[in-house]
Amino acid sequence: METSIEQIPATGQLHLTIQVSANVNYSAAAARRIVGRFVADEIGYLLRAGDPTLVVSDRIRWRVPVTLAYPGHGLVGAAGTLDVDVETGQISATPEQLSDIAQHATDLAAHTTTPARSAA
Repeated sequence: METSIEQIPATGQLHLTIQVSANVNYSAAAARRIVGRFVADEIGYLLRAGDPTLVVSDRIRWRVPVTLAYPGHGLVGAAGTLDVDVETGQISATPEQLSDIAQHATDLAAHTTTPARSAA
């Protein structure tokens, strides 16, 4: 189960009660570091971890965006996301998800002109 609130009404009454508890052993900053090391080691060294958001589902996780960035060029675009459990610090990712992130990064790279590429 995952709950997401896409839009909150601009006017009127909204009453929402959610009760969830977990031991947050890994902060957003720690989750970002975990994902940053993981993607650099396992997928590609030009991938970076972005700012996590908290996701409540069967477990509470940090959802960390994975982006492609070139030195001297900066952010190219989003390649995907990885989730980090707030209690265990474990990344939950399937081989297919990792393959998708790698493919999205490859697609972004193919459509991006960097200073080094344009000089060639």
